[in-house]
Amino acid sequence: MTRSYGATATSPGERFTDSQFLVLMNRVLALIVAGLTCVLCKQPRHGAPMYQYSFASLSNVLSSWCQYEALKFVSFPTQVLAKASKVIPVMLMGKLVSKRSYEHWEYLTAGLISVGVSMFLLSSGPEPRSSPATTLSGLLLLAGYIAFDSFTSNWQDALFAHKMSSVQMMFGVNFFSCVFTVVSLLEQGALLEGTRFMGRHSEFAAHALLLSICSAFGQLFIFYTIGQFGAAVFTIIMTLRQAIAILLSCLLYGHTVTVVGGLGVAVVFAALLLRVYARGRLKQRGKKAMPVESPVQKV
Repeated sequence: MTRSYGATATSPGERFTDSQFLVLMNRVLALIVAGLTCVLCKQPRHGAPMYQYSFASLSNVLSSWCQYEALKFVSFPTQVLAKASKVIPVMLMGKLVSKRSYEHWEYLTAGLISVGVSMFLLSSGPEPRSSPATTLSGLLLLAGYIAFDSFTSNWQDALFAHKMSSVQMMFGVNFFSCVFTVVSLLEQGALLEGTRFMGRHSEFAAHALLLSICSAFGQLFIFYTIGQFGAAVFTIIMTLRQAIAILLSCLLYGHTVTVVGGLGVAVVFAALLLRVYARGRLKQRGKKAMPVESPVQKV
């Protein structure tokens, strides 16, 4: 969306500006990949009602809309703090949606990870030149983004109780996502325009296909993570991903990491170590609590 296609010596070319069409391409290819996998590989018997996938798809669409709209009304630090602090809202939403229970140390480590990532991103991440002031409407949109995003992953986590595979989940969610996106594009009259642009520029079609392939196979890992480890662990991974991306950028391109940023990284690693230690102690306590069967004497 930031490059020109069809540029010549006499023409500057044209840019593609409809992000929703790209989202549709991502979801269509993900639907095809999931459908082929379901057909070619043996899957467990499907037990979830199809309409339940629509809730996760709709909340995903609403969270994306709130996120992009909020960028117009909140400052850069507020954006960073909101994205880094999603872990605890996801855990609280998990108690409402899937009746999950969390230990006190899980809330503590989630809070430490949020604080550490916020410190690192605010001190090491480059702030855009034009950052709008934070308004009440921006904060409300951010709250909507966090609420809908928290609901999406937790609802998907709850659907896994039907003993489905991650590929079946991927197919159901992307099916309704395609339906919602097509309806929105048709209402705006943008579906045909995007198709015509793709027909005019084969290079754009190749780039969009590559983007969709990466998105589709990325979803395989996303749904597998949610199904195996839950929504809270998935959110922690996505939160850490932001800090790791900037940290790698600092290492590869020689950008400096401030003292506050280094302290934030230390807080994150301390929280992760505390999380691993607490889980290990919990498993040991569970093994000790298991009753030991007395040997049966043969007569």
